[in-house]
Amino acid sequence: MTTSEEFKDLFENAPCGYLTMDPDGRISRVNQTLCAWTGYACDDFAGKRVHQFLNMAGRIYFETHIAPLLRMQGFFNEFALDFLTAGGDRMPVIANAVEQRSDDGSLLSTRLVVIKAVDRRRYERELVEARTLATETLKSERETADLREQFIAVLGHDLRNPLAAISAGARILQRSGALKDQKELRVLDMINTTVTRMSDLIDDILDFARGRLGGGITLNRDRRPLQPVLEQVVDELRTASPGRLIETSFEFTDPILCDGKRIGQLVSNLVGNALTHGSHDQPVRVGARAGNDIFELWVANAGNPIPESAMERLFEPFFRGDVRDSRQGLGLGLHIASQIAQAHGGSIDVTSTPDETRFVFSMPVDRVSGGSR
Repeated sequence: MTTSEEFKDLFENAPCGYLTMDPDGRISRVNQTLCAWTGYACDDFAGKRVHQFLNMAGRIYFETHIAPLLRMQGFFNEFALDFLTAGGDRMPVIANAVEQRSDDGSLLSTRLVVIKAVDRRRYERELVEARTLATETLKSERETADLREQFIAVLGHDLRNPLAAISAGARILQRSGALKDQKELRVLDMINTTVTRMSDLIDDILDFARGRLGGGITLNRDRRPLQPVLEQVVDELRTASPGRLIETSFEFTDPILCDGKRIGQLVSNLVGNALTHGSHDQPVRVGARAGNDIFELWVANAGNPIPESAMERLFEPFFRGDVRDSRQGLGLGLHIASQIAQAHGGSIDVTSTPDETRFVFSMPVDRVSGGSR
């Protein structure tokens, strides 16, 4: 193959489309590659202008943007166009154009190189669509956040208000002394117990909603004495379960930096779980100690061990195990206890044997004066 034949082959069969335009903007030559891509014959291009082979948007862009800048600076690189094939299909391309001028500055020709960009343009469109989707998703998440806050506020307000009215009415009846019959007094005690139980359930629902819909368990840490909080929680549970024995052993004196109310909630949930699933003729044991910069609190009960299949799901929301009596709630108690533990930088571990089931909450602590800081 001679050198001239090699150059002709290079032009005609280049891996890109190639055409030249006369000074008046009409196409004078086009290679076989571009003809093959578009389905036109070379004679179909001759004497015509480039914009005649573009879609309507491409025509406007070429005439109003590309052509003027090409005349001003003599070149234009990496502009996107859509050629229309002979079959009417759209063929996305990326094009470069450069002018050829004589020594006196007269325009001789304009050379245009086009590269197929089907995949690139598809990728660009996908990026635009992804950005649009991300914007819409962000907007949706903001709307969800607003809805979440409204939901939590409405849930707390609309459930607590009627419950508060029931509790107030029961207290008025108790103080009035109007009820004398023992059966009536038992009904009143049942109302008070049910109000307390319902209040705990509302707290669990609100905490779960905050944790799952956003916000998580919130803490108000301080160094107030924790032992009185634990004793009060246990006393309340003793009152609510008069037939059960709850033993305590608290071996710490220094204040613990924590959210006492939340720790009390954790203990209440763990002890409530022990009362529900533990042996009714054996005590529930509650203990706590602090040492080596670790605070540990445990709740233990006798009874049937937790099945191995249930151990992995104990702290999942709404997992209730075997329902054994009316004290069984929504299955949120252990889940929320684990969330409180995590919020304090701690964890809850479980061991269960035929002799004892024990939940142990542990977290790091800072010592205050007299042994801590």
